[in-house]
Amino acid sequence: MTDRLYAIKIFSKAAAGKLLSSCRDLLPIVLVIGFFQLVVIRQPLPNFAEVVVGSILVVIGLSMFVQGLEMALFPIGETLAQALARKGSLVWLLLFSFLLGFSTTIAEPALIAVARESGEIAAKSDLIEATASAISSYAMGLRISVACSVGVAILVGTLRIIRGWPIHYLIIGGYVMVMVMTVFAPPEIIGIAYDAGGVTTSTVTVPLVAALGVGLASIIKGRDPLVDGFGLIAFASLLPMVFVMGYGIIIFG
Repeated sequence: MTDRLYAIKIFSKAAAGKLLSSCRDLLPIVLVIGFFQLVVIRQPLPNFAEVVVGSILVVIGLSMFVQGLEMALFPIGETLAQALARKGSLVWLLLFSFLLGFSTTIAEPALIAVARESGEIAAKSDLIEATASAISSYAMGLRISVACSVGVAILVGTLRIIRGWPIHYLIIGGYVMVMVMTVFAPPEIIGIAYDAGGVTTSTVTVPLVAALGVGLASIIKGRDPLVDGFGLIAFASLLPMVFVMGYGIIIFG
């Protein structure tokens, strides 16, 4: 009974700490909204009770999400990367890198929202048929294009860590490719492509990809986790722009 009470006490203390940390993180947003609502707009918030309840849910959800990252996603990413590196099979490690990037991106909530909105706008602009199936097909094609691009990006980033390639050469080369593709891509897809580079680096993808890079750099001899372990996120936000513009050339070309 004493051990159970002690465990409950430790859990309660940790939960309270996470809630307090989430409140501090969200405080700037609350201050900005409150300032403009009270000083500039000078009107009360509509549905004030719903806003308060929603804010409380955000704080609780953010706290639970951060705790989940620390307990599960970061350790899983690092452990799998280190285990595959010890196994000594480059093929399995690269396959894992690609599938990790693909699977985390295809499930990214921000990407799902952007792809759906993009499909609806494309239908209204008569770029695709204004049917549910056409919109769904366009959105799914966009999601798969972005997911494949992130998979390739993580694969290239993993090779960079293993081979010790300088990151700036790859990043500069990637952005040169983005600029070239921008010249040839249809105007209707360019903005979506640039946004796709941002939505891929969100809540699901970033923790696992960052853990993969740090885990690999910490287990491979001659690699520094601080120098070589980070940078995968840059690749994950770069290649989607290229792939989505290529998708737009195929769809709208």
